[in-house]
Amino acid sequence: MASGRYVLFHSVIHAVTLIGFKKLTDGSNAGQRCQITIALMTSFVALDFETADHGRDSACAIGLVRVENSRIVERVHYLIRPPRPQILFTHIHGICWSDVVDQPEFGSLWQHIAPVLEGVDFLAAHNAQFDQGVLYACCDAHRITRPSHPFVCTVQLARKTWKLYPTKLPNVCEYLGIDLNHHQALSDAEACARIVLASLKSTTR
Repeated sequence: MASGRYVLFHSVIHAVTLIGFKKLTDGSNAGQRCQITIALMTSFVALDFETADHGRDSACAIGLVRVENSRIVERVHYLIRPPRPQILFTHIHGICWSDVVDQPEFGSLWQHIAPVLEGVDFLAAHNAQFDQGVLYACCDAHRITRPSHPFVCTVQLARKTWKLYPTKLPNVCEYLGIDLNHHQALSDAEACARIVLASLKSTTR
């Protein structure tokens, strides 16, 4: 896991709290509460990583879904060649070494990923600490400046909005009627985006 400390940040919309994590780079701010404004006009990117092994730098797939003004405007999916020639989690996501051996490394893909993130208010992920850790570890490995966006965790969001337990991605998608091909990175990312949109819609009724 990438090093650093996390704090909860809260953004209240019609008495519903969105919760996520923001990594602090300055230890002196460890007690600071971070606030972000999230509304129907917000732009954000939902993302999902699949990893090859236990290293957070071992991304082998990424899905990104960009949302602007409550509408999905872009979907992006890439296979990624991980830094080590082993795939330990094929049984989870179905990706084999032969699928990624000829794919670009994360550093080469960044020129395509960065524009998708540009100008958004926050990033969203289901179990955000994991995906944030993978993003930061991959950036560090390739000497790329880490994105500064705060993260919204849709696990916490689902619990706050609908009091859902358990809150694994298939559980939340079943409750909301969202189609899901679990552990396919783009499908997971789009599901995450739709969870955020469903929460925003719920709070503005």
